[in-house]
Amino acid sequence: MVSRTNPMYMIGGLVVGSLVLEGMYYAWKWMRHKSTCNCGKNKTSVQLELETFHHILFFPDQKIPCRAHFSGPDGCHNKSCRYTHEETSLSRLMTYLRSARQSLDVCVFIITCHDLADTVIAMHQKGVVVRVITDCEQIDATGSQIGKLRREGIQVRQDKSSYFMHHKFVVIDDKVLINGSFNWTRQAVTGNNENVQITNNSSTVKPYCEEFQKLWNLFNPAGYPVHITKD
Repeated sequence: MVSRTNPMYMIGGLVVGSLVLEGMYYAWKWMRHKSTCNCGKNKTSVQLELETFHHILFFPDQKIPCRAHFSGPDGCHNKSCRYTHEETSLSRLMTYLRSARQSLDVCVFIITCHDLADTVIAMHQKGVVVRVITDCEQIDATGSQIGKLRREGIQVRQDKSSYFMHHKFVVIDDKVLINGSFNWTRQAVTGNNENVQITNNSSTVKPYCEEFQKLWNLFNPAGYPVHITKD
């Protein structure tokens, strides 16, 4: 019988003990990783599902974010990239838009910002149901992205009034509201003093869902009267 005071017995016990502790450490580390990554979802997606939040963004940004860095599959490898790789209000706004999984309802006065229009198109191509409401007088404005959205198959409706459709809000998955003074223009991104609030407070989001649906029905082109002119 081997004595417990035998050096070989003690060394073996230490080895087994260290292996057990190491296994426990890696098991804890794996569980911690699983809880933070939440099955591969990005931080914003997890936050939109688990927390009640109110976030505020202010413009103007000092620089334009690099699209490849923030949304490209491999990031940006251009060492002389003239766009910023640091987070900006615009990059954060686009991150929220990219968090949509089912629907994206956009109700804004004007859309001339390529970055935001392309983000909306990307979500449409991923199968998100995108609907856009805008002002009828801004559809043909210089740099308007409405034609590009329609060519991509995105549904766009506009008012038919001499008054402005002056809203600037977005509803994501009927759960998250983006709202503020911010127009979807490059001038609003880098020039104007603008504000944007993002929240998933249901009592705030719900009225905007209802307002969007009301306007969507109101601006249905099938309901517009047909004007027949005489020769």
